[in-house]
Amino acid sequence: MKKVTAIIADDEKQLRIHLKNKLSQIWPELKICAEAENGIEAVKVAKKHKPEIAFLDIKMPGKSGLEAAGEINTICRIVFITAYDQYAVDAFENEAIDYILKPVENIRLEKTVSRLKERLEEKNNIANQQEQSIQSENITQILKKISKTISTAKKNKYLQWIKAQHGDSIRLIPVDGITLFKAADKYTAVISKGKEYLIRKTIKELETQLNPEKFWKIHRGTIVKVSSITKVSRSITGRYIIKITEHKEPLTVSRSYIHLFKQM
Repeated sequence: MKKVTAIIADDEKQLRIHLKNKLSQIWPELKICAEAENGIEAVKVAKKHKPEIAFLDIKMPGKSGLEAAGEINTICRIVFITAYDQYAVDAFENEAIDYILKPVENIRLEKTVSRLKERLEEKNNIANQQEQSIQSENITQILKKISKTISTAKKNKYLQWIKAQHGDSIRLIPVDGITLFKAADKYTAVISKGKEYLIRKTIKELETQLNPEKFWKIHRGTIVKVSSITKVSRSITGRYIIKITEHKEPLTVSRSYIHLFKQM
């Protein structure tokens, strides 16, 4: 079978490696001719190599995957890689756009690969060429519509997933399963189901992205899940001390956040 070329653009190296490995197993004939760390690089390598397919992470520095797609959709077929929740998936489904959810799973990837093979095999068909021409003309409007849908939904939703470093791999952790965020040097430690992960988001960033009804900031470097609090007590000096599940050490509440516990 003829080799098919593709590029992968994602700002996380481990995620690029993970997707590349899975693609090599599911689609051996596919050749990854280039990789990119951001949207600007993605546009450059796509124009240079002219691949049949571009796998683009939606959220990248420089240019987003949606912005990059707007510049290279006439060169290759686009497949979006997304960690967004159902609202983004619905947007892609409604516009018949190929997508892969993070973390990448074989079932979804196999479905996408199967669809890509069918479309590539039909590309020499006259009717399909006309369809491709119409799609190229409309793709900019479709991308704008998807971008608007995602932006609107994000304003109405709190953070649902956390992308975290765990050893040599990247994990996607459901926020609902996290009990503690604690500042640690240049990173933030995340405790979920007894395991600790490191993320690059700061406590200040998380404070604005987490649901304040579910997560309370108790210190400038600490955010806890309210439902994980098992005990609240006061020290000799009058400071509030709390204990939470999955964390042995007690946590001290700063005076600025004592008011949160006075209502309990």
